[in-house]
Amino acid sequence: MNLTTIDEQEFGTLTEPYRRELQAHCYRMMGSVQDAEDMVQETFLRAWRRRETFEGRASFRAWLYKIATNACLDRLKRLPCRVVPMTYQAVSLVNEPIPPSVMEPIWLEPYPDDLLGDDNPEETFSSREHITLAFIVALQLLPPRQRAVLILRDVLDWHADEVAALLDMTVSAVKSALHRARSTLANRDMSENHVLDEAAKTQLQDYIRAWETADVNGLLKLLKDDATFSMPPIPSWYRGRSEVGGLVSKTIFSGDANGRWRLLPTRANRQIAFGLYRQSQGGYEAYGIQVLTFQGGLIADITTFRNPGLVERFGLPATTN
Repeated sequence: MNLTTIDEQEFGTLTEPYRRELQAHCYRMMGSVQDAEDMVQETFLRAWRRRETFEGRASFRAWLYKIATNACLDRLKRLPCRVVPMTYQAVSLVNEPIPPSVMEPIWLEPYPDDLLGDDNPEETFSSREHITLAFIVALQLLPPRQRAVLILRDVLDWHADEVAALLDMTVSAVKSALHRARSTLANRDMSENHVLDEAAKTQLQDYIRAWETADVNGLLKLLKDDATFSMPPIPSWYRGRSEVGGLVSKTIFSGDANGRWRLLPTRANRQIAFGLYRQSQGGYEAYGIQVLTFQGGLIADITTFRNPGLVERFGLPATTN
């Protein structure tokens, strides 16, 4: 393929089929949907400007991945690591003052399933694991180059020599980086129930009902004993039914809260998620995106990303009735 003989429109036709997978790749690297979109645009721009460097020894897809990965690594040199409250600070207690929100762009963002495409019945359990919220959180704990090595080897199944060529590393350095990255992730709990049975689906209806009627006890019945709860950009997070119950009672369900919240179902990171809306004059306004993690038939984590602008990325309305 000689890219120097085609015009920009033809080049765009060649690259567009790779947009979705490159965006997922950049999201794993960056931890932000907006940053991932920016990196894909940067990738296509760099590819067009450097099209004469494509020699055909590797596939066109591999060439784009090399450009995308290096674009992400360049950007990550100038950006703080994306976090969630559990990787930002120690666990909080309900009797402590709730700290103010941290508004700097440090918070990890959820990823809409619609950007991943339809579920493939042949998709392996392992590949679904590679986009869960817990996996993305764990990736952000790795130094950027280790992160890239692990994604290329364990998510994309590239050979060590291919990764070495892409990142200008030796094969032994790739293997060493992969070992360190795997060791870091081995200490993280990333289990998640991907297939929900009928009992779990009933629980989801109970969960929606608990939020919309401000039923604290109903909510707590659905949680694991050590369930966690957070609402970034508030940096605090809470563990255990009693702590979560105490927090919910004095904040989001406080006072006359029946009817204060509305939940619209969606999917994020191959997990159950909701668009969360708060009551306002004449209806409900977007509050953020809430992602649930299930383990053993119970909810293990509730993370509410308090960013109203996220709902539009999930195809949800800014307001609802």
